[in-house]
Amino acid sequence: MRLQALGYVGVGARDLGDWRSYGTRHLGLQIVDKARNCVAFRMDDRAQRIIVEADPGHDPDRGVKLCGWEVADAAALDGIAGRIEQAGIRVERGARALAEERRVEDLIVLADPLGSRVEIFHGAEVATEPFRPGRNISGFRTGPLGVGHVVMTAERIDAAVSFYCDVLGFGLSDYYDRPFRARFLHVNGRHHSLAFIETGRTAVHHLMLELFSFDDVGQGLDLALAEEGRLAVTLGRHTGDCITSFYTHTPSGFMVEYGWGGKAIDPATWVAAERTIGPSLWGHERSWLPPEKRAETLALRLANAEAGERRPVQVMEGNYELVPGVCPWWDGLSGAR
Repeated sequence: MRLQALGYVGVGARDLGDWRSYGTRHLGLQIVDKARNCVAFRMDDRAQRIIVEADPGHDPDRGVKLCGWEVADAAALDGIAGRIEQAGIRVERGARALAEERRVEDLIVLADPLGSRVEIFHGAEVATEPFRPGRNISGFRTGPLGVGHVVMTAERIDAAVSFYCDVLGFGLSDYYDRPFRARFLHVNGRHHSLAFIETGRTAVHHLMLELFSFDDVGQGLDLALAEEGRLAVTLGRHTGDCITSFYTHTPSGFMVEYGWGGKAIDPATWVAAERTIGPSLWGHERSWLPPEKRAETLALRLANAEAGERRPVQVMEGNYELVPGVCPWWDGLSGAR
């Protein structure tokens, strides 16, 4: 009865034309639906992963309008619906028309403590044609890990974290309280598929997409730098999932994190721990933070540099070349012979 992955996200926008350009040129997504009031994107073998709906009254704080969480089959869907109802939370069965719109076999709909729409589904449609990216990229790391991750901000995060962990069965990956309170949650081998940060207001912070190639990320950074006002967070590396990434502003008001090299975990054995060295090893200058918090995050990064904080690079088989050590000092330090 457990959730398996973030299967899709729904986004609101005032101008679908902006999203068509941003989704293909900046993110490398493939447009698969060009309806008047909606545009859908592919990022792998699924029929759709990101759905953008036209909304004249779009609220930038609610840029991601819904998250669709996947379960294995109909029995798992019924089981989790029963568990949610036992917790005193209202659950609605999705209409057949909604299931067809989402391109899934069946789904349920509910709201989390922040008022965000949650959809839980099974039986996602697989496309018959190969994925064709909107620009020349190597592709996205999805499969059993799902779309990526979503991060929400809230005035207080405790109720949301309790709902997702105690009711929906998410696991706590790690957490920190400086420069702000943050909790990172997982449902599979991705370090986190959902996270909450306490900022004083409820909003969508960002959606993360992970690429197969580091060069895809670097070329995406060049595209972002070439467009005035597009870059939101500079290139950097996180301390938790170890991903190297940058962030851009979307046409809907939230951000997309575009990254490579995310850590894989084993949910069966993973033990959550506090991160005391801040959110990033280096980089990730956050233009959205107030000046005092930007100064605090910089102080944490400089302390990491002073302490020589390092993390192994996360690579997949076939996606790296091993080079020999050529420095006697390093070979001695690392124990190489």
